Amino acid sequence: MEYHVTLPSKPRIVSEEEMVGTYEIDSLYPGYGHTLGNSLRRIILSSLPGAAITSVKIENVPHEYATIEGVRESVMEILLNLKRIHFVLHGDDAQTIRLSVKSPKTVTAKDFTLPSQVEIANPDQHIADISGKVDFELEATVERGLGYVPREVLTRDKVDIGTIALDATFTPIRRVNYEVENMRVGDRTDFNRLRILIETNGTVKPHEALERSIEIMINQLKSIIGFQEEPETEAEASASESASVESGSAAGGKAKVSELGLSTRVTTALEEAGIKSAAGLARKTASALKELDGIGDKAITEIEAALAGLGLSLKAD
Repeated sequence: MEYHVTLPSKPRIVSEEEMVGTYEIDSLYPGYGHTLGNSLRRIILSSLPGAAITSVKIENVPHEYATIEGVRESVMEILLNLKRIHFVLHGDDAQTIRLSVKSPKTVTAKDFTLPSQVEIANPDQHIADISGKVDFELEATVERGLGYVPREVLTRDKVDIGTIALDATFTPIRRVNYEVENMRVGDRTDFNRLRILIETNGTVKPHEALERSIEIMINQLKSIIGFQEEPETEAEASASESASVESGSAAGGKAKVSELGLSTRVTTALEEAGIKSAAGLARKTASALKELDGIGDKAITEIEAALAGLGLSLKAD
């Protein structure tokens, strides 16, 4: 008897507004609705990059428990308001935004002076009310990241005096829910229909969040197809090392990624992807590396320069 595999449909838009969307995937094999729905929900919540303020420096404010004369809000309240600003950061490098107000005013996010790489999705977000004639100056660092990161992790290095580190919620997702119902496919009535509701903070469209999560899942699964090669025996390793020494690249190939002099962000991204050595890095193509979170064109240039110094290069696309 010939066996026919039924493949699911592409996602279909049920309803979509600026920040909220509902989507359906039909004809999922029995049981796959919950399998796929739970997996996509976890990826959407944890693996989509976003941007947030990670540190703040307010003129003449030594710490977060201080108050500012002429400003109604405490410093703690100002910091909470800053956390509610939703950013779009173009590129991987951290950016500095500045705020300078010199007259009685209701300060909102649109009063920030932004570099070209930074956009604010909710410019009306309230920051502070200045009631007196006071100079209110603030400088903040906006960074790109994943999920939620406590300030203790963000400030592994010492921070300058007067700089206040913040917990960062990078995820652009506010809410994700899914439900599964049975549907008819041919003579069977136990196939699944998956319905997903996604709400974002406005920095990414809901359907884009779903598409990116599906791509992430596919890329993760592709990377684990097949099995690892058997480790070399001591004799094989010795012969391989001798041949490599003659070619002048073995020593470089044995170097760890952490020893290549790459930036901390790039090194972390590579190690989290399981790339531990220069040799392993040289087996990757530039396009494959760009699929990793935190790796862009600038990072590729940095990696190529580091490998070139060891007589190695990325694999051709």
